Amino acid sequence: MEQIHREEAAALRERIRDGRAERHEVAGALRDVPPGARDGWLDPLLGLDALPDDGPELPPDCVPYLPCSADVLLRVVDEASIGASDVFVDVGAGIGRAAACVNLITGATAIGLEIQPRLVRAAREMAEGLRLSRAAFIVGDAVELTRSLPSGTVFFLYCPFGGRRLASWLAALDPIARSRPIRICCVDLTLPPRPWLTCTSITGELAIYRSMA
Repeated sequence: MEQIHREEAAALRERIRDGRAERHEVAGALRDVPPGARDGWLDPLLGLDALPDDGPELPPDCVPYLPCSADVLLRVVDEASIGASDVFVDVGAGIGRAAACVNLITGATAIGLEIQPRLVRAAREMAEGLRLSRAAFIVGDAVELTRSLPSGTVFFLYCPFGGRRLASWLAALDPIARSRPIRICCVDLTLPPRPWLTCTSITGELAIYRSMA
């Protein structure tokens, strides 16, 4: 990444910490960075270093944490039409990278669900370091936690699990999706058919689903 982009990321980070950065400024700055350099720009902005290792709490049917690319996150925001009035729920949030990014560039409230306590601690430290008042991270099983999040409007899954756990998560989401419109953004994951769910777009690795409430 060019030195000018490093300097811009560092300066913008301080503006975010001081509460002086507008979301359109963050979104515009990220889009102005060449696609191949966006991840290298985003991590210093968020104050993230090397990824922590997964812990023993990760169930056998869950996928180890990997960060979603900044390019895909921008597409998620655009194709799911995420705005400041949304509640963005990251299922398998890891260290909070996707949730924080979406919060910063859209103003949406962000909630990260993560089963590994060490990753949740790292996510909370990152949010505190940036003074993100509308980003929260909860430790626990996403299947159980989703039942207690009726306010979620956009649910994001970067292939956190499959099989029976995915089926259980969809069952937990069922009453929410039947009661009001929601969007589900899936990266490298195809959802099994459900009567309350329709796929509205597939572009590359990203699929957008909407409830038919």
